[in-house]
Amino acid sequence: MGNVTRGTTNPNRMRRVDRWLTGPQAWRLRRASDPLVVDLGYGATPATAVELHERLAVIRPDVKVCGIEIEPDRVRAALPLQRPGLTFHVGGFELPVPGRPVLVRAFNVLRQYEEDDVPGIWRLVQDRLAPDGLFVDGTCDEIGRRVTWVALDQDRPLSLGIAVRFGSFDLPSVVAERLPKALIHRNVPGERIHAFLQAMDRAWLESAPLASFGNRQRWVGMCRSLRDAGWPVQDGPARWRLGELTVDWESVAPLD
Repeated sequence: MGNVTRGTTNPNRMRRVDRWLTGPQAWRLRRASDPLVVDLGYGATPATAVELHERLAVIRPDVKVCGIEIEPDRVRAALPLQRPGLTFHVGGFELPVPGRPVLVRAFNVLRQYEEDDVPGIWRLVQDRLAPDGLFVDGTCDEIGRRVTWVALDQDRPLSLGIAVRFGSFDLPSVVAERLPKALIHRNVPGERIHAFLQAMDRAWLESAPLASFGNRQRWVGMCRSLRDAGWPVQDGPARWRLGELTVDWESVAPLD
């Protein structure tokens, strides 16, 4: 189920979201009775699926990563890279894998669909998740410097994650061009995501005096300011120093 997408990808493009999956979300894989993971729509080359397997195997050596692509030629090209714990399959959002995955990562896939398609696709994938499973629907630029993602469990969207490379932006709201499909058209006055991005910019500018200690400290200062202003910013300085920011979904969700 789904459409053939452009399939553009690059090695190490997913490093920032993978760092989040192997950080605050690693407990899901550790506790899973079946450590099944899906890289959905990995693109023209299987590099990101191979990298995901290598990174998750550090946490669970018995992890089973399944790369899924709707284009059969892309799957045939990936088959020589199969190995214990890493397989490739033809399929789409129905997730044709044995069992219920604990993690599903779909990056730069829904971006190529219509906004009205998103809720139905989300629900289709959510219904396939294992208990404590997580579906990550995200978007990033070509080399992974600016990344955003929505994290969903079986029942609902949980959070919006943002990760950036320091030095690649003047204002943090530049991530607006890489928002997930559910939000990218909502960055207009009156919507929550617009208010949040504007608040990020204000907090970033107000934290300018910390720039003398480096952009990491400035970003940490921005996150603290947002939390002090009442935004439900998650995690703490250990994650913020990586250029990450995670906020509760309800605070940025579309109004309708």
